[in-house]
Amino acid sequence: MADPIGRMVGASEGASLDPANARRTTGGAVRDDEEITMPQARAEGGGVMAQPVQIIGGYLSPYVRKVLVVLDLKGIPYGIDPIVPFFGDDRFSQMSPLRRIPVLIDKDVTLADSSVICQYLEDRYPQPAVYPANIVDRARSRWLEEYADSRMGEVFIWQLFNQVAIKPAVWGEQTDTAVVDKTLREDMPRVLDYLETQVPAEGFIFGSVSIGDISIACFFRNAAFSRFKVDTARWPRTAAFVERVLKLSPDAHAAEAP
Repeated sequence: MADPIGRMVGASEGASLDPANARRTTGGAVRDDEEITMPQARAEGGGVMAQPVQIIGGYLSPYVRKVLVVLDLKGIPYGIDPIVPFFGDDRFSQMSPLRRIPVLIDKDVTLADSSVICQYLEDRYPQPAVYPANIVDRARSRWLEEYADSRMGEVFIWQLFNQVAIKPAVWGEQTDTAVVDKTLREDMPRVLDYLETQVPAEGFIFGSVSIGDISIACFFRNAAFSRFKVDTARWPRTAAFVERVLKLSPDAHAAEAP
């Protein structure tokens, strides 16, 4: 799935969409002292690989971060054109007809949708795998990815993060406290109750880390940006699980709240 925030992208200005302008960021801020024309590759043996995969999208998006984690775990070099959500020129519309992020450019391939992108990366760069080999486990992992992208996206992004961060910071609008209160009182606990039945006390859901683990954990960064913290007494498995998964790829989660 692509970031729902991306549906509101404007049509006139924003990202350069030029691979030569790909930037790596630290803490969500562009570092002017770094080379921006060719990011350092995460290549086996420590060498720099040419033609890194290009990702268009910002670190604040959990859908973008999901893709970045997969790239990190597979050791695929990548660069980021950090498009600001809500902005983008006509070329962005051509690459992402639904005007959503992330967008992946890999040589002659351009894809828009985080789930499609991750499956493509698995097929093209199969090792190490992030989809379980067992058919049942693979199906369950995809279901957890879908649950995260859809239900957690609705609750964590639209009902919480959008209200407490995006509306006041981007649009200058007041937070609807009634929506936030209901989310924290009813919707968030239901999501966490379900996750508590799905995640293990130790390790990952299917033994090795999978797309299911990654997809779930990514949304908790936005929850943290919204000043939400999992109650470790009520949801101990989920709290420990999210911490384990987020530690796998800290660079992919390097963002600051708006």
